[in-house]
Amino acid sequence: MKGLMQPTQLTLVHLFERAERYGRDKRIITATATAKVSTTYGAWAERTRLLGGVLDILKISKFGRVATLAWNSARHLELYFAAPCSNRVLHPLNFRLFPEQVTYIVNHAQDEVIFCDTSLWAILEPLMSTFTTVKHLVFMNDGKGEAPASVPGVQVHEYESLLQQAKAAEWNVTDENQAASMCYTSGTTGNPKGVVYSHRSTFLHTMAEMLADSLGVRESDTILPVVPMFHVNAWGLTHAATACGANLVMPGPDLSGKAIADHIVNEKVTVAAGVPTIWMAVLPELKGRDTSSLRAVVCGGAAVPKALSEAYREQIGLPILQAWGMTETSPISAVCTLNTAEQQLPVEEQAEIRTTVGRIVLGVDFRVVQPDTTTMVAWDGETSGELQCAGPWIASSYYNDSRSAESFTKDGWLRTGDVAVVDSVGRIRLVDRTKDLIKSGGEWISSVEIENELMSHPKVKEAAVVGVPHPKWSERPLACVVPKDGETITKEEIIAFLTPKLAKWQIPDDVVFIDQVPKTSVGKFSKKTLRDRFADYKLPSA
Repeated sequence: MKGLMQPTQLTLVHLFERAERYGRDKRIITATATAKVSTTYGAWAERTRLLGGVLDILKISKFGRVATLAWNSARHLELYFAAPCSNRVLHPLNFRLFPEQVTYIVNHAQDEVIFCDTSLWAILEPLMSTFTTVKHLVFMNDGKGEAPASVPGVQVHEYESLLQQAKAAEWNVTDENQAASMCYTSGTTGNPKGVVYSHRSTFLHTMAEMLADSLGVRESDTILPVVPMFHVNAWGLTHAATACGANLVMPGPDLSGKAIADHIVNEKVTVAAGVPTIWMAVLPELKGRDTSSLRAVVCGGAAVPKALSEAYREQIGLPILQAWGMTETSPISAVCTLNTAEQQLPVEEQAEIRTTVGRIVLGVDFRVVQPDTTTMVAWDGETSGELQCAGPWIASSYYNDSRSAESFTKDGWLRTGDVAVVDSVGRIRLVDRTKDLIKSGGEWISSVEIENELMSHPKVKEAAVVGVPHPKWSERPLACVVPKDGETITKEEIIAFLTPKLAKWQIPDDVVFIDQVPKTSVGKFSKKTLRDRFADYKLPSA
């Protein structure tokens, strides 16, 4: 017996029309290089429909890829909806990738047009001759840089001029399973891998972000997505904000701690989201200021040090809300909200819980399994295994890429590459990335565990731990430490600080002091860079 419900398609058109009808007067604020510009969802919706007409003028094919190279802005949000709602595919480009990687993803995705902020043209200019499918280049004046009059091999256009020529488009997306957007992974080995999101997956992921036990995005929010719009569609926050008509504050190119703090205070931001390195820079800029509007400081992309979360709780009365996901998971898959019983625990126990990524969100399933099996490990908070995920917004394969076989199990689960443990109530703790574990004398050492302890030292700004060769133990941990500005610290102090906190065999064999921990294109610690840098490092005991 089948249910008697209507087969309504779950598409981004519905999210767009919600904002168009019910959020017309809500604000979208964009910080450009020269000013702060405010518009409404009503005006944004009119421009977005015109942009759909622009894609027709440019003769972008059905399902043609529409690439963007742009900062977070209202204009970028227009592209976020005009492309998929007109039956094209949005493709945000990560401008922090290596040039050869940008060339690879533009050609691999077969982008037909690139919409480029003028301030970012210098990144794109030397690469234009390497693109094989791009026919159009559309410049968006963002207050910095100048657009060239012509570029060999492509037609050059100006964004606002195109809008003036266009007729408003009517949306007609009939298949929820067709592609809406695509993002490429920012992995540091090999070429980036393409993940293609459907209208249905994006719709359901948007609803998941609006769940009270997830991020709880709602109409009354003012949301500041510090996370770039090229990074897994801004973690889905721009879709969720649009769907419910929440105010949006787009930070533009200035992502300094002071600029982000100013947005939070001046615009009465309720939800802000970014990676740990962003929140490290923002915290001192919030001291003594009115942050009472905030209800969630969302952090993802890397493990959140307990010291950082507690520093926020002590200074502004609000600990960091840790969330977990990846490009392949759209990305939100787990959020560390505390349940009723956990909220009654002592402060220190709550802080320890917040170092986990929490429970899997409604709609997604997970398992932590023994190596190369489907056998789940015990939920005892101690036994580790590989974290795998399945669900309606979890990728099933990569776009046109033979590496799919190694990243997905035979029964269709995503192999996340994260090593995790699960406690008795289903909280997931990430122990490390499989590639970042340190194998020492037959025992695995978690680099993340050591890093969390290091970053709780009052004189330490940042720290990363990598394995370096050892003639007896195969690998031993090396601590790479960045002291806080104005502070002096010694190796002996670091080792003494770690000694009561870690088992003897887990303590790093040496400590090196560096100016900064290298970052990936999305702001995560680049341990590959450190491993390469210290590949021939001679440990004192070696």
